[in-house]
Amino acid sequence: MHAACPLSALAPGDAVRLETTPPIAVFHTEDGELFAIDDTCTHQDASLADGWVEGCEVECPLHASRFNLRTGTADAPPAKLPVRVHTVSVIDGNIMVAESGEVPNLPPGLSLHGHG
Repeated sequence: MHAACPLSALAPGDAVRLETTPPIAVFHTEDGELFAIDDTCTHQDASLADGWVEGCEVECPLHASRFNLRTGTADAPPAKLPVRVHTVSVIDGNIMVAESGEVPNLPPGLSLHGHG
């Protein structure tokens, strides 16, 4: 489990990036829901925490690919591969993220720990 931040520190409409490997983005939607997905767009190395959230999607700040926060699927090109979705819970007022066990889809040229 990764501790993100206190729930009170993440306003609705905001996101926070966790410096995990790979990084995870936690979103607090306008509706008050919490979602966590891999922070890196699967098309190019861009932080989705810096993107724009509309409803249940986040738009990548680089090329406007959109990812579904519930499923991780890429809903708009150029990204084709989904991002991993992580389980979010609030424990004692703190946002906690349980990282997915799936293999992350990282953009070309980016690898975990420098391995191919």
